[in-house]
Amino acid sequence: MTQDRLHVGRLGEDLALKTLKKLGYRCIARNYRCYLGEMDLIARDGETLVFVEIKTRRDKSLGYAKEAVDKRKKRQLSKVALAYMKAEDCCDVKSRFDVVAINFEGDREQIEVIKNAFDLAYE
Repeated sequence: MTQDRLHVGRLGEDLALKTLKKLGYRCIARNYRCYLGEMDLIARDGETLVFVEIKTRRDKSLGYAKEAVDKRKKRQLSKVALAYMKAEDCCDVKSRFDVVAINFEGDREQIEVIKNAFDLAYE
C-alpha cells in the first residue's frame, strides 16, 4: 500500500471517528486485530456493540465507497466480530455492523453513516 493511500485511509478513519462521536458512539477499540483479520472500529451506540468498517475514497462517487464492502469482506468482518465477542465474553450483547463511507472531492468530504449495513455473513 502506498504512503498516499495510507494517509487517505488514516484521514478517513479520523474523520469517521469524529463523526461517530458526534452521533453519540463511544469508541472501544480502533484497528482491532486478531488472527482472523482486522476491524476498523469497535464502538458502543447506547447498549449496542457496533462493528464499523470505514471506506474512504478520493475522486470517486460515495456509492463506490459503500459498494467496496462486498460479500467476501462481509464474511471476513463477521469472523472478526465473532472472535472479538468470544474473546470479550459478550456473545449475548446486541450488536450490528455499520459502514462509514467517506469520499473526498478536492477539499470537501462527503460522509455517510450506514447503520445496520449488513447482517452477520456465514457463507
